[in-house]
Amino acid sequence: MSSPQVARAPEPYTRPDLYDILFSDLDFDREYYLTLGRAAPGPVLDLCCGTGRLLLPLLEAGVDVDGVDLHPAMLALAREKVGASGFASRLEIGDMRDFSLPRRYAAVLIPFNAFAHNLTIDDQRATLGCCYRHLLPGGLLAFDTFRATQGMLAEPPSHPVLEREVAHPVDGHPVQIWDGRNIDVERCLQHSRIEIRELDETRQPVATHRFETDVRWVQPDEIEALAREAGFREVQIAAGYAREPVIETSNWLVIEARPGVEAR
Repeated sequence: MSSPQVARAPEPYTRPDLYDILFSDLDFDREYYLTLGRAAPGPVLDLCCGTGRLLLPLLEAGVDVDGVDLHPAMLALAREKVGASGFASRLEIGDMRDFSLPRRYAAVLIPFNAFAHNLTIDDQRATLGCCYRHLLPGGLLAFDTFRATQGMLAEPPSHPVLEREVAHPVDGHPVQIWDGRNIDVERCLQHSRIEIRELDETRQPVATHRFETDVRWVQPDEIEALAREAGFREVQIAAGYAREPVIETSNWLVIEARPGVEAR
């Protein structure tokens, strides 16, 4: 007799309200993407735009930017924010592996490790190809994603680890995100069991929300080969937003790829 399957928890992107509390103020990558957006000689696409963490600052900077996201609830909140701001932006539900928009872009940006939700090499290949087809000649694809180091693979944190704590914007009480991970080295996958805990003024939990999600890490040579296979002529890979060189212990990659200036 087979044992009953345990239902998988939903992804955290089904709760954009909690997502926004924890992440809307993150700005570690904002200036990098804003600089690219301002410099783009044409429209910009914020792919996997979420609730608008970068979309709104791009709009405020005068950038002609559209947004695409897979998760309807996240996109609904982004639409609400854009409408309240008085700006206008095309916001579409779409999968980064297979979206279709009516115009081409001078820059496609995929921030905040969203590219890692491509869980196979074929998924990564499809996303790079779709981005390539949506770029103007000479355009730029820029994204960030994580890289597994030998230290991470040797000692993955299977027990929950506190990743971030913020103050709730309404009552000021702590909100925490905890992440316990399992690693599948063969498939380059990380499975996260996430808990978002809302605490009271005495730091006692009053609500706990459980989620699960998967991401796939990359290595520099692998992602460069896939980008070139997709048609990109110039591929630059750095270890950070200041274009630091990649070394053995680098666990974050920032990739910039260009298709060349010829018509395609």
